[in-house]
Amino acid sequence: MSQSAGHSGRRIPGVTPPITNPVITRVAQALPNQTKQPLPAPTGPSPYHLSLDSVLPAASVQAIQTAGKMSFHIAGDTGGVKAPQSQQLVVSHMENDFSATDPTARPAFFYNLGDVVYYYGQASEYYAQFYDPYVHYPAPIFAIPGNHDGDLIDQSVPSLAAFAENFCASTPHLSSEAGDSGRDTMTQPNVYWTLETPFATFVGLYTNVPEGGWLDKDQIAWFEAELTNAPQDKALIITMHHPIYSADTYHSGSHYMSRILDDAIAHTGRIPDAVFSGHVHNYQRFSRTIQGRTVPYIVAGAGGYWNLHYMLQVQGVPIQVPYVFPDMGVTLEQYCENRHGYLLMEVDGKTLKGSYFSVPRPQEPWRDPAQLVDSFTLDLQTHQIQ
Repeated sequence: MSQSAGHSGRRIPGVTPPITNPVITRVAQALPNQTKQPLPAPTGPSPYHLSLDSVLPAASVQAIQTAGKMSFHIAGDTGGVKAPQSQQLVVSHMENDFSATDPTARPAFFYNLGDVVYYYGQASEYYAQFYDPYVHYPAPIFAIPGNHDGDLIDQSVPSLAAFAENFCASTPHLSSEAGDSGRDTMTQPNVYWTLETPFATFVGLYTNVPEGGWLDKDQIAWFEAELTNAPQDKALIITMHHPIYSADTYHSGSHYMSRILDDAIAHTGRIPDAVFSGHVHNYQRFSRTIQGRTVPYIVAGAGGYWNLHYMLQVQGVPIQVPYVFPDMGVTLEQYCENRHGYLLMEVDGKTLKGSYFSVPRPQEPWRDPAQLVDSFTLDLQTHQIQ
């Protein structure tokens, strides 16, 4: 990538960035108005855990345990500001997954990777961009905040106030933003938190507002403690809004978040089974080998925001996969840059399976089926992708 393109992370009109020394992580330079924001007070006790058993009906929990597996949706950057059609298409096709003949294949929940509401997380946008689009989505929705959820336009309102009200309530209730949706607030204990499920532990970070992310010392200490204490017999999934790796031409990945995660691995000796993020508005799956284990790093940020992000090109041609980035030690295995979509995941005691589906464009027939773009299976015993 040219120096100017690598500095900004944005495509220069008429110039194809060379890829002889690709920049898929960079030291981000935040804009002066993208400042670190204080976090709201936790609403639950440390260490900020929420059990899926406390959210799902008892019959659903029993069905998961009997089946020995669990499915879930995951995607980020869902807020349908400006042009809501793409968000509505993604949600509509996610809802189709609940008609699966096998009831154990129906998702237990949707995990949102941040930027639930654009542009600045206002409470007034929650009905249009969250509650109304998911009015018929029949499962719980969890989330970590994105930079747009925490950014400020009204300085009199604390950062993440609306997110905390709607996702971190002490008890479930209908918030003033819920309107006629009938969806109760979620009861996450903090804006960074851990979801406990029968087959996977989700450690969710809040990477704040500045480009490239930022964590204070308290969250870093909490993160390392969560890695240390996470059950060894379950998949360990890390979620963060700002991605560590991205081969797009707009944001790129975050050298800072790469260092945070690698330091945590070094300090605790615990390697995650998978890392999910959003922020970049497309789909990318990287693989990285850590101490002999293959770890998928997945960007799933095409969940509804209208503008998608282009990928790097090689000599004017779209990057071909698999593409090895030897200086970073990672491989880009697959991507989708031209359509919105979502991941349908399945996890049991032996494997973590992922299927990424793209949805039609708004100008195409809405009832066209979602298309399978990528699939993978991670063996949780050998820690290799099959």
